[in-house]
Amino acid sequence: MIPYGRQDIRQEDIDSVVAALTSDFLTQGPLVPAFEGAVASAAGAKHAVAVNSATSALHIACLALKLGKGDLLWTSPITFVASANVGLLCGAEVDFVDIDPETFNMSADALARKLDAAEKAGRLPKVLMPVHMCGQSCDMEAIGDLAKRYGVRVIEDASHAIGGQFQNQPVGACVHSDIAVFSFHPVKIVTTAEGGVATTNDDTFAERMNLFRSHGVTREPDLMVSDSHGPWYYQQIELGLNYRMTELQAALGVAQMDRLSEYVDRRNQLAERYDAALGNLPLKRPGRLADALSAFHLYVIRVDAEKRRAVFEALRGDGIGVNVHYIPVHLQPYYKALGFREGMFPAAEAYYSQTISIPLYPGLSDNDFAAVVGAIEKALA
Repeated sequence: MIPYGRQDIRQEDIDSVVAALTSDFLTQGPLVPAFEGAVASAAGAKHAVAVNSATSALHIACLALKLGKGDLLWTSPITFVASANVGLLCGAEVDFVDIDPETFNMSADALARKLDAAEKAGRLPKVLMPVHMCGQSCDMEAIGDLAKRYGVRVIEDASHAIGGQFQNQPVGACVHSDIAVFSFHPVKIVTTAEGGVATTNDDTFAERMNLFRSHGVTREPDLMVSDSHGPWYYQQIELGLNYRMTELQAALGVAQMDRLSEYVDRRNQLAERYDAALGNLPLKRPGRLADALSAFHLYVIRVDAEKRRAVFEALRGDGIGVNVHYIPVHLQPYYKALGFREGMFPAAEAYYSQTISIPLYPGLSDNDFAAVVGAIEKALA
């Protein structure tokens, strides 16, 4: 089976992890800060805070922005459930903004209409979480301008998008947002096995995220609410969690970050080959935002909704490990129980009815690429 995504592990990755295993630190050592520095440098951000998953990074980002009971978080319905769940975990309510059918990202036009209506109703969101679907940045200039106009904080869910760009700036530079979050799951652009990083240019947000990832505990005298008892002393000043990244994860990440540009270039090369190879078939290829460079975590094709299941099963039957990204969050049973229903976000629902994610990863061979294209041609014949 040719998978839709696969990690690339080389000898230098193994050597880096083995060195960490035989060092004095398995957790809270020098490699996590080194990994944070590599991510901050690649993203063009002042701070990077590493944690054990992107979900954890989204959670501490929301906590840093003081999202809580009585507040609203808006995100995209086309994302993994974590983007919405973290709002609920903070005690806030969640709503969605429909997508642009060409880029699969949050529609700036739909957002403008929804913000206007929300202001008139006196119920604006506190946090907006656009999702860079498949690795392509949302139109962050338009979204950021709207957020400033209405006084809304912005967290970019850039889980798919490390190495991508928007208007010649790295995704994660937080030019139009407060915080951005990357994922390092095995099928993402760069992996730490599991892991996440939040980037920001705001000193206070970085400080708060550092607290929340480690129980809300500090050893910094300047942050304590009373005098220190001595060099052993610590204080819990927030209700935090144990979201720390291990040295082993960071060791893998440090080695992988050296190849970030190589990975993104290869993914874009494969995407261009798919564009050419699939151009005459009865399907829709992914759209492009003119001033963005996608990291191409996923390559999504869309086929006739009535044929999607048959095409999907035919591809699986031919050994092509296709997948679907994603089932709209508002159609999940948990969210339906909160009052969401079919028909609320029509562009997202139409996208879901047609979409198939086909294999795309740096190690995809020419033979496997040809096998994928051949299987798609056969399935659509």
